[in-house]
Amino acid sequence: MIQVMTIALNEPGVDGLIGVVEALRVWQDDRTPLQLHPGDLGWAWALGAERLAAAVRTWSVDGRIIAVGYLDGPDVLRLTTAPDLRQDGDLARRLLADLDDPGRGVLPPGKVGVEIPDGALLREVLLAAGWNEDEPWTPLRRDLSEPVRDSGLRIEVAGPETAGVRTAVHRSAFGSPKFTEEVWHVLAAGPVYADARCLIGYDDEDNAVAAATVWSAGPGRPGLLEPVGVHADHRGRGYGTAISVAAAAALRELGASSALVSTPSSNAAAVATYRAAGYEPSSERLDISRAA
Repeated sequence: MIQVMTIALNEPGVDGLIGVVEALRVWQDDRTPLQLHPGDLGWAWALGAERLAAAVRTWSVDGRIIAVGYLDGPDVLRLTTAPDLRQDGDLARRLLADLDDPGRGVLPPGKVGVEIPDGALLREVLLAAGWNEDEPWTPLRRDLSEPVRDSGLRIEVAGPETAGVRTAVHRSAFGSPKFTEEVWHVLAAGPVYADARCLIGYDDEDNAVAAATVWSAGPGRPGLLEPVGVHADHRGRGYGTAISVAAAAALRELGASSALVSTPSSNAAAVATYRAAGYEPSSERLDISRAA
């Protein structure tokens, strides 16, 4: 057990972000449930390093990061811990205290949600303290020990010259105007993107029909798909499955042991798409929430 008084809660600042990413990288393992991934922070780097740093919290003991939280919105915290401390009571109780007290600067008062890996003692501690189970998510994993079949799309790795194509597919797929070419350049300049690839999928008529970004955590570790989208004008033709296959192939080329993705269980179409691309669902994971 670790002593509660030795656990330090910090905002790492821009200079500390690389240390946070490295901690998350080391924690990725095919034997552990889907959890906060370096790619999640890599994707959020598109907001700029200062904004990302303001959304990250760490818990440390003697300089070792033992837990990381990322505020994916003002009232949603995505949290994971060092695997060897998932069942540590002192850490779970300290996290509860910090999550429950708005004065600690982690979560605001009122209704909030927390994403926690399955198997963490913190889940039981929060439920015992009056938090509730919330939205179910379906994690999916594709093993990459064997070669990946051809996706059927012409795949291009986006670069500065094709950033406009990549971002246009994303804006159409998600109905969001925020992912502009300028934002892509911020994303691609982030240090985490050195282990990532933005993929553009083209159909037989050379239309950009789908896109995905894949994030490696290093050779022999699980990689992440975040995000995956199909252009609104080209849905219903299997391109979501095809780009998910291409994403798996790209991660295998980067040395990843498996490809991970997660989607709300309510999005049955997305679950079916990933399954068709060879991703096997794991047990549902429930977010934990605190009522207002």
